Amino acid sequence: MFPELEIFFRQYSDFQQDELEIITSRFKTKKINKNEFIFIQGEICKHFIVVKSGCLRLFYFNKDTEVSVWFAFAESSAIEISSFISQSPSEYNMQAIEESEIIYIPVREFNMLCEEFPQMHILMKKYWEDVVTTLINRFTALQRYSAEKRYLDLLKTPAYLQKIPQKHLASYIGVTPTSLSRIRKHIK
Repeated sequence: MFPELEIFFRQYSDFQQDELEIITSRFKTKKINKNEFIFIQGEICKHFIVVKSGCLRLFYFNKDTEVSVWFAFAESSAIEISSFISQSPSEYNMQAIEESEIIYIPVREFNMLCEEFPQMHILMKKYWEDVVTTLINRFTALQRYSAEKRYLDLLKTPAYLQKIPQKHLASYIGVTPTSLSRIRKHIK
């Protein structure tokens, strides 16, 4: 059993231990090199992924600029939701920003687990609710709050500052790397 996967599952639903062992036994692991892509724009997000170690980012290109929209750390999921649900080509890229290891299962097998284990439906309902709430809060922050406040909010999650390069943090909060440097100097 993968402890990271168990932690992820248990935060959304109560599973019997034997069920969880069966479910997690169907997942596989894979090491991802720094800067390696899991998928690129135009490909389909074909796997349900939980990060075992490392950090992944979801981003897109705006002209020649990379815009980071999501980061996935250990014990969290790393999927492109729209592509995963619809099995249509993604508008995003998913890349490891450091040496990482993922725990994954193909979407078809994941859906079979959902049919086999009713508790999986509860897990996914609560997971989707969490994702939607997080996306709404992020969208609101980008529209309502200053870049300085968005950066200060990141300070509450040390993993962002420890693992993510400044250029990716800058695009995540909607500023240039130069502007982020100014914000950081102002705060200190």
